[in-house]
Amino acid sequence: MKLRALNKPALKTIKSEDGDIIDCVDIYQQPAFDHPALRFHKIQMKPSVELGLKKISSPNNGFSKPVTTQTWSKSGRCPVGTIPIRRVSREDISRASSPSSFGRKTPHIHNILEKAHQHKTNFRSNYLGAQSDINIWNPPVQKGDYSSAQMWLLDSEMTESIEAGWMVNPRVFGDSLTRFFAYWTNDAYRKTGCINLLCSGFVQTSTHLALGAAIKPISSTSHEQYHITVKIYRDPQSGNWWLSTHDIVFGYWPSAILKHLQQSATVVQWGGEVYSSNVRKKPHTKTPMGSGQWPAQLWGKACFHTNIKIQDASMQLKDPPPLVEFSDEGYCYTTKFHQETNKSEPYLFFGGPGQGPLCP
Repeated sequence: MKLRALNKPALKTIKSEDGDIIDCVDIYQQPAFDHPALRFHKIQMKPSVELGLKKISSPNNGFSKPVTTQTWSKSGRCPVGTIPIRRVSREDISRASSPSSFGRKTPHIHNILEKAHQHKTNFRSNYLGAQSDINIWNPPVQKGDYSSAQMWLLDSEMTESIEAGWMVNPRVFGDSLTRFFAYWTNDAYRKTGCINLLCSGFVQTSTHLALGAAIKPISSTSHEQYHITVKIYRDPQSGNWWLSTHDIVFGYWPSAILKHLQQSATVVQWGGEVYSSNVRKKPHTKTPMGSGQWPAQLWGKACFHTNIKIQDASMQLKDPPPLVEFSDEGYCYTTKFHQETNKSEPYLFFGGPGQGPLCP
């Protein structure tokens, strides 16, 4: 039943060279509309306001290339009126602890035991959007774990969250590829929300990009660096929250599935996350965060966020106010805010190797 609900009838199927099967599904038949609050929802095909990316014009301590295409698109395109959805297999669902938990993060009440976060945070204001360039890596993830580099927008109670970035998550995807993801919850990860389109909620409008698709190429130590630009912003007319990458719109989280985030976000976070049943335990998980290198290694070795911006009521992307650093396992993963000169773009380097001499 779960499999049938996720895999909607395809008008066209594309087999990708990386092993994914992409189904081109009628935009009006996508999983979003199985949500009770969206049964009579009218799709907003594009944002009411077009907001371009904030470009970096100041000198940086390196150059990173944007990744704007997905591997599956080499093998074909979805026709107009359809959206590309990565097909879910029976094996994918069988790896979850239960069908109902497939594609979900664990509740925040278990964070202290199961998740390690490293990020910079902007607290207690009204934010209508945020963006960053997220450096792309492929950390080796242990069985049952996941590792992500991402951005969060949350309400003041931390119960509602909309998120996007990249992750390596073998339990959900069945492989160790780095994949683009989006996430939402309106009850602190307890019973609502999921990754990508693995439950009803997120409304996809893009014909060209698939949530959960693999990202290539990947950065390598002391060699070429790559990034994805992720932007989330609230539509001033509909109240929907749009997700885009490199000015290509994926779709939106409808205001109807949110409560506290309907008007604005109160907290914005940039950083990374590791989930494991062996966080804050000995032996600690060996799953790295980011590139697996300590942030002090800086450019070309450590994973980073840069081009970090927030959007306020002016509808302009701006540099955020001073950020607060948070590392809940600083001996396993940590952060470093770095700026070459007063005129250069700041970088948030983050991550770490997991288990090691400092993290037994």
